[in-house]
Amino acid sequence: MRSTPPVSQPAAKRAARPARAARSDGDDTRARLLQAALRLFSENGFARTSVRAIAVAAGTNVAAIGYHFGDKAQLYTATFYEPFDSGSDLIEVFAAPGLSLQQALQHYFTGLLEPLKHDDLVRQATRLHVRELLEPTHVWPELIERECKAPHMALARLLCEHMGVPAIDDDMHRLAFSIGGLVMLLWTQRDAIAAIAPQLAGPATADAWAERLTGYAMSMIQGEVARRQALRDKRGHNNKEEEE
Repeated sequence: MRSTPPVSQPAAKRAARPARAARSDGDDTRARLLQAALRLFSENGFARTSVRAIAVAAGTNVAAIGYHFGDKAQLYTATFYEPFDSGSDLIEVFAAPGLSLQQALQHYFTGLLEPLKHDDLVRQATRLHVRELLEPTHVWPELIERECKAPHMALARLLCEHMGVPAIDDDMHRLAFSIGGLVMLLWTQRDAIAAIAPQLAGPATADAWAERLTGYAMSMIQGEVARRQALRDKRGHNNKEEEE
């Protein structure tokens, strides 16, 4: 067992001094404020969380919130986007030119499941999103646009391109929503998965889930391709009978 190295006399004196509070403009202060805000907002909601409570939890002062974020509303907005990448940021990764459909889906699932590797943060983020769903604030319209609509439309366009569908129709929307739903299942059912099949839960399982979900999504796509082909064949057969 390695012993603790001796501490010099000046160092010992410095260690004995009380630690100074972090500067309100320090880099780590912003991170502490984000962590404290995410926890408190997810537990209490936007309206019932005060800036003073956030500052105390972060070990700083209220002025630091103004310095780093402007105000409470902007800090609240930051808790949705800064701890993890935005879904919109992922579009250029999974929709990059030259990828096969399977490669694109692998990037899609890997990116969206990456937060699951950060257990405590993702639990708080999930709770925060659910609160926002039940108690919408100023963030809701932007959240729908950036985290829901933009990635969904990018995925639907990608599916159309690879499936040879000229434009997004209702069934392509259904397919894109269904594929996205595979991700939401893991985000929202983490506790249930841990209770039923704990070996499938936890940060270390995220990559395996991404690989499996890619395969499941490919099967869904193949099913939709077959369904569309069957409809075309049926229409062709009916038209042929009418001509006869």
